[in-house]
Amino acid sequence: MLIIGLIIFGAAGVVAGLAPSAAVMIGARVGAGISAAMIMPITLAVITSTFPEEERGKGIGVWTGVAGGGGILGMFLSAFLVDIAAWRWLFVLPVVLVVVALAMTLKSVPDSRERSTYSFDTIGALVSTIAVVGLIFVLQEGPERGWTDPVSLISLAVGVVAAIAFVAWELHRRDASLLDVRLFRERGLAGGSITLLVVFGVQAGIAVVLFPFFQAVLGWSGLLSTVAMMPMAIMMMMTSGLAPKVAAKIGARSTMTLGIALSALGLALMALFVSVDGGYLSILAGMLAMGIGMGLSMTPSTEAITSSLPRAKQGVASALNDVNREFGTALGVAMLGALLANGYRSAIDDKLGGIPQGAADTAREGIANAVEVAPSTGSHAQDLIHAAQQSFVDGWQQAMWAGVAVMGVLLVYVALRGPKGSDPAIADETETTETVAVR
Repeated sequence: MLIIGLIIFGAAGVVAGLAPSAAVMIGARVGAGISAAMIMPITLAVITSTFPEEERGKGIGVWTGVAGGGGILGMFLSAFLVDIAAWRWLFVLPVVLVVVALAMTLKSVPDSRERSTYSFDTIGALVSTIAVVGLIFVLQEGPERGWTDPVSLISLAVGVVAAIAFVAWELHRRDASLLDVRLFRERGLAGGSITLLVVFGVQAGIAVVLFPFFQAVLGWSGLLSTVAMMPMAIMMMMTSGLAPKVAAKIGARSTMTLGIALSALGLALMALFVSVDGGYLSILAGMLAMGIGMGLSMTPSTEAITSSLPRAKQGVASALNDVNREFGTALGVAMLGALLANGYRSAIDDKLGGIPQGAADTAREGIANAVEVAPSTGSHAQDLIHAAQQSFVDGWQQAMWAGVAVMGVLLVYVALRGPKGSDPAIADETETTETVAVR
């Protein structure tokens, strides 16, 4: 499965790089998304299934750091390639990495196959896919189309109904289920899933806020904007590797609580000190705190999820981990993006006096639109740009404080209901999910 996924991903990269039209490009990205879903769960499952117990936390820490920081690193490399070459070169590096990964997979990854007396839960897999697609679609399209748009409402209804149907079906199937939903009663699985959902949501939402700040407020290029994100990514990757050692000393729950608290502190620092005149330094401390906090919270959360299922179900555990991350990303982009946009529009409405009506309407759509239309307003150009920048900061603060509130709720939940132990072990294949306990 991993080899097939890598081959499809590489082929999709080649097609995207040579795409003669937008339709071909979109089709190639669909193929890349499908193949990524084949690749990602297996990567974590290989680690949790093959690493010895004493090394498993370290392996998960490295995986978490690369998975979390890799997105920011990928944006930097993409911006770099666009600056020095052309957008088609964006797909060269992934193809090269696929070749390297294929060679390493053939050499190092052991083969395995689940041998079960039960047939694969095809219905559960299909229903869960419909649920996730429906819910993510409404989260992505709701801010654009409107939350009361018929398409948004239908997508929400389909997602919710499919999710309820999935839970009912899995409870009915019980021992032969794709995912024993009763395991969510366990602190490890529930706490780890909710933590990843929220942390990745906040991380994605922060990216949505940061890039317009760097480019439209500070006037930086795309490449310099991605470089500015690197300190947060570096701190995240470093602390992800250190998190298992911290968890071994103070416990998984305490480590997650500390990480969430630092993430909330980072958001608060950015909300308090961000300013147009302060520039990058006004948010750097908050970014560093966010990176450390996310690194400390993601690794024990991932380990809590994988430790809640037996070794034979590590593929399912890893897939659940990925769904939490992807769904959280969609939720964070939708929520923080919408709060930022609404805050910006509310703030700029009072600052458009004297601006021609057409330019004012354009400026209300977003800070990038305001910067673009400003030259057409003559002597009002600088006033409009300054108003847009200050309004963006006002919207930023609203989004950050909302993030602080969400992280605060998560902090209380994890402190009270987080994983109990610091070194949970994955049960042997012969153990049933009913007897697995998260230590």
